[in-house]
Amino acid sequence: MGLLEGKVALITGAARGIGKAIALKFASEGADVAFTDLVINEAAEETVKEIEAFGHKVKGYASNAANFDETENVVKQILEDFGHIDILVNNAGITKDGLLLRMSEAQWDAVIAVNMKSAFNFMHAVVPAMARQKSGRIINMSSIAGQMGNPGQVNYAATKAGLIAMAKSVAKEMGSRGIRANSIAPGFIVSDMTNALPENVRQAYIDQIPLRRGGTPEDIANAALFLASDMSSYITGQVIPVNGGLYC
Repeated sequence: MGLLEGKVALITGAARGIGKAIALKFASEGADVAFTDLVINEAAEETVKEIEAFGHKVKGYASNAANFDETENVVKQILEDFGHIDILVNNAGITKDGLLLRMSEAQWDAVIAVNMKSAFNFMHAVVPAMARQKSGRIINMSSIAGQMGNPGQVNYAATKAGLIAMAKSVAKEMGSRGIRANSIAPGFIVSDMTNALPENVRQAYIDQIPLRRGGTPEDIANAALFLASDMSSYITGQVIPVNGGLYC
């Protein structure tokens, strides 16, 4: 029996990348999976097929996570389709990088809306159902940038620090209802985005990492599985760093 047998997980922004890796990991451990993305395209349909191969229920939902009303509606639909939600992973996120003095208001507002307001939207919609069942696990996908800052990412770093504070606050508010809330702070993760960097830039990042390699989406998915399962039943309000020792 898998670690998440009988559980329903809702993962935002899971058509690709880290979100997809988490969805596959959860399904491999017995969970049914509902996931959202801005559009349900070919990549999302491929994710559905890969999860179905584990023999579990899965459905993708087109939803703008930054929109409060859309989020309320999609969570209502997921509850109708799946019956309950046991795990929420707030993974949806974007970057619009730029130095502070050159950053536009639009760049700031877009990142705040997608990265942080979306997490509020989904927690606001899901927590009442979790409270009624007196059980729930919330995982906010933060970043090493939210812990140590990063030049050119004042907007992104602010949202990722905010996600940590939000999880800590929800952990204190909802612990008595059996709801745990934690964050994961990935470091330099190998992805399409990092692979697009010039080789010398990519190597400069890796040279700073004590383990001398970038992380993988699977590394993040393993941490998410730990926080979503009963293995972490006495852990709430914490940040799990997955960064190869880059920030200790």
